[in-house]
Amino acid sequence: MRITRARLNTRLDEQMPVDHRLSRFYRVGAGLMGLVLIVFGILGLIDRIGFFDTGGDTVAGLSTNGALSVLSIVVGLLLLGGMVIGGNVASTLNMTVGIAFIASGFVNLALLDTGLNVLAFRMQNVIFSFLVGLLLMFFGMYGRVSGGLPHDNPYWRARHPDLVAREERRRYEPPQPVPAPPRPAPQPAAKRHRRPWTRPRQHA
Repeated sequence: MRITRARLNTRLDEQMPVDHRLSRFYRVGAGLMGLVLIVFGILGLIDRIGFFDTGGDTVAGLSTNGALSVLSIVVGLLLLGGMVIGGNVASTLNMTVGIAFIASGFVNLALLDTGLNVLAFRMQNVIFSFLVGLLLMFFGMYGRVSGGLPHDNPYWRARHPDLVAREERRRYEPPQPVPAPPRPAPQPAAKRHRRPWTRPRQHA
């Protein structure tokens, strides 16, 4: 019964309300990083750099070519789509793209100064890829895998169905009257202390 209830709550909480603060956070993260990538890609295309040119042309301090510019625009548009959808889609997309950026940083780090470096990566590009990946993972994981989640968080509610049901019962049950404290039992009156009888003295 508990497993069925947990699955039901998880399924119902897959889509958060549009105005939920976590959904807004995921939207902002996806939109911000997507905009940065699109601007970087457009600047690379404006400079008319060769598609697989590895001559070291730079845009905003980063080495680029036509292939990297087009790829940046595509990924940026994907993140903007996640911003429009919001909710779990934006969160999952942020995490997925963030992991892909970190993996890309490691792969291209190994391909530096080789003939397989078709995206014209340099060390600054590797660092940029790591930073973007970490930021996207932060924007995607916030409020979803961190500890100390508030009880109105949909992920917390999906993971603790018993506590949610208990809180719902407390919310809708009428308050129980508090019983009055019992009156103390009357204490018996204290007995008077009588002095012991002594025989009066006789005078000679």
